[in-house]
Amino acid sequence: MEKQNNLSNFAAKFYKFFQMKHLRLVCVVIAIALSGNTIKAGGILTNTNQNIAFNRNFARDGVIAIDGVYSNPAGVAFLSNGFHLSLNWQMAFQTRTINSGLTVPAFAGTPFEKPFTMNGGDADGIKTFKGEATVPFIPSFQAAYNTDKWGFQASFALTGGGGKCKFDNGLASFERQVAMLPGMLYAVNSKILASTGMDLGLGSSTPSYSVNSFLNGQQYALGLQLGVTYKINEHIAVYAGGRFTYNLNKYEGQITDISANIAGENQNLYQYFGNMVSTYSANASALSQKASAASAAGDEATAAALTQKAALCTQVAGVAETTKASVADRYISCKQTGWGIQPIIGIDYKAERFNIGARLEFTNHYDVTNKTTIDDTGMFADGAKTPSDMPGLFTVGAQYEVLPTLRVMGGFHYFFDKNADMTNNKQRHLDGNTTEYLAGVEWDITDKIMVSAGGQRTNYGLGDGEFLSDMSFSLDSYSAGFGAKVRLSDKVALNVAYFWTMYDSYDKSYNQAFQAAGQEISMQCTDHFKRTNRVLGAGIDIDF
Repeated sequence: MEKQNNLSNFAAKFYKFFQMKHLRLVCVVIAIALSGNTIKAGGILTNTNQNIAFNRNFARDGVIAIDGVYSNPAGVAFLSNGFHLSLNWQMAFQTRTINSGLTVPAFAGTPFEKPFTMNGGDADGIKTFKGEATVPFIPSFQAAYNTDKWGFQASFALTGGGGKCKFDNGLASFERQVAMLPGMLYAVNSKILASTGMDLGLGSSTPSYSVNSFLNGQQYALGLQLGVTYKINEHIAVYAGGRFTYNLNKYEGQITDISANIAGENQNLYQYFGNMVSTYSANASALSQKASAASAAGDEATAAALTQKAALCTQVAGVAETTKASVADRYISCKQTGWGIQPIIGIDYKAERFNIGARLEFTNHYDVTNKTTIDDTGMFADGAKTPSDMPGLFTVGAQYEVLPTLRVMGGFHYFFDKNADMTNNKQRHLDGNTTEYLAGVEWDITDKIMVSAGGQRTNYGLGDGEFLSDMSFSLDSYSAGFGAKVRLSDKVALNVAYFWTMYDSYDKSYNQAFQAAGQEISMQCTDHFKRTNRVLGAGIDIDF
């Protein structure tokens, strides 16, 4: 009877272990992975590269030109009367690399101490997860019509997101939970064997595991901006307008074929525990029949012993059934949509050789709503809403004409990230708001050819790194761009540019608690974040 009670206790603990809040958590990241930025230059959630002129010279906040419809809308009032149009195309490439580690002090001195070594990790337990994003076509346009003191503007661009990113081998957030399985199976089996004498055969002298996981995320924040300028006098102009943003996100992911080495053979755990259910259920039935026969023969002692064994087998079968369900293949397919409107105001001061412009975009508060086709996690209900604000932004910039053929520019951006509600209120982990410092230069080689270059420093308030995760992360960076503007005629000009971003790396160390078999096991986790970004583009400016 004591063995039965012991197994009952262990069965309950085993059940809690394989309830797998851990594996449910693994699936949660599918729906929110890549919900941060994809292809951009700018704040955590904001794209500022909305015109090729920006790509070749980032400091556009105090420049009078058609691309100012986005960067300095009040300054566009000083363009000539008539219609002005800019059509732009960009192609972007980005990689995200996370070198993730996992150490389990409770398993020190065993093969389970650094679980990633059992599935592709190096000797130090570090495994590399890499995601790639490619956007072959990013369109945008800016248009303005000036008539004396009044001007009317329109712009369309990807104001946030703007691409696809896929992780063919999942993320460490997935795999850490699965990597714990071999050690936990071995530990649970050893405890049950010591307490009840029943060997469930879950251990292995050659431990390993495997899992097929995949993520594919897309995010597009489409922005349509409309506004009006008024030229107060020959030196000052003001702007008032707004941007309508429509968010479209798509996420698809799966976790399949969770396997572990058991008794020297790699076993699909769903199938293995399915067979275990069948075996122990059959054993329980056979033992019950023998117990009935012994009782009918008057051998009550044998009948009692057989009944106890049958009960033990029934409990093991029940635990195995729960375990089987917990390691089943899981899928998710979710689309999110939402929209919001943010007011924008601006002012520009123009002197003979000097110009300064400023604008303020208010925070755009809105939610995205789930349209879920498949959700094996049970945690992303169809119709559920998630905050997806677009942060407010203040910019100020200036241009100075050193020579008739040479101009220098500077600018400053301040993003109100902490005022923008994000998934799980993650903005509260930011240490401060994003700041950017921009500089550029333009040189007219001839009347028809102008070349320019610029740089940008972006600082995020990342603090202790709790804001960062392998699902979505931003890194402080330097960006550099260069390009040319070629006047094809008096009315038409071609812009070409290339820019790249050099990201700082970030190392994050933290502990996570793994609840299993009635005890809490500490996991020591590390992530080393790296990114790359390159953008090539061309555009046409037309004056009518």
